[in-house]
Amino acid sequence: MVSLELLRQTRIETVAHSLREDVGSGDITATLIPPHHTTSGQVITRDAAVIAGQEWVNEVFRQLDPAVTLEWHVQDGDRVEPGQTLFSCHGNARSLLTGERAALNWLQTLSGVATTCHHYAALVAHTPVRLLDTRKTLPGLRLAQKYAVTCGGCDNHRIGLWDAFLIKENHIATCGSIAQAISSARELFPGRPVEVETENMEELEQALASGADIIMLDEFSLPDMRHAVALAKGTSKLEASGGINETTLVQVAETGVDYISIGALTKDLKAVDLSMRLAPFGG
Repeated sequence: MVSLELLRQTRIETVAHSLREDVGSGDITATLIPPHHTTSGQVITRDAAVIAGQEWVNEVFRQLDPAVTLEWHVQDGDRVEPGQTLFSCHGNARSLLTGERAALNWLQTLSGVATTCHHYAALVAHTPVRLLDTRKTLPGLRLAQKYAVTCGGCDNHRIGLWDAFLIKENHIATCGSIAQAISSARELFPGRPVEVETENMEELEQALASGADIIMLDEFSLPDMRHAVALAKGTSKLEASGGINETTLVQVAETGVDYISIGALTKDLKAVDLSMRLAPFGG
């Protein structure tokens, strides 16, 4: 899971960057509006969606103009329907117009992730399997996307290269064996989760014998997954991975594996269609 403090710090930094790239030296079109005009408005969704990104929107206006007030009618994780109002806003008209795009970019993108995750999670809701994201995230948006994954009902894999081991083919070759790689990992960073990627039953048995916390079954056939579940019962957790999509997801989940990792949760998102509607200035 993402540390709340790290998420807060990263949100401040990434929102500031999104404002710099959009506003630059100043919103010249907003200068057409008299500087002291105020207005109110609403943001609606044109799509059915699962919402994520409320604090990113709040942060946009906190940095741009703290006097702007937002009233949220939904919370992160809520399911919404087309035409539904997500939040109301009131404040300086220039500030609302300048912040509109950055705020909606965050909300539409993170809600897109949450919506995709909700869809996948619903497909396997009849099983105990947990769906995991991967490191296939948009550059600079790792923590924000991983937060959105949890809003959609899925779980986070490791956050980066620093918080858990994932020992793959090249690591094993360099260390000499699966057993040696696991032993070295536990010696170097005691307490960090140790996962090993396996490509066949022989490697699976080696990883089980060496006490891996999690064993990734990379592109195993369905019969081999079921066999792996029988072998691992009560010992290592099993994670299915590799080319899993909507067509194959349910069959994989029904083999009894503990986890399924899916890159599409973060890399194949479709942004939610949102719209801000402002009242006449001065209202």
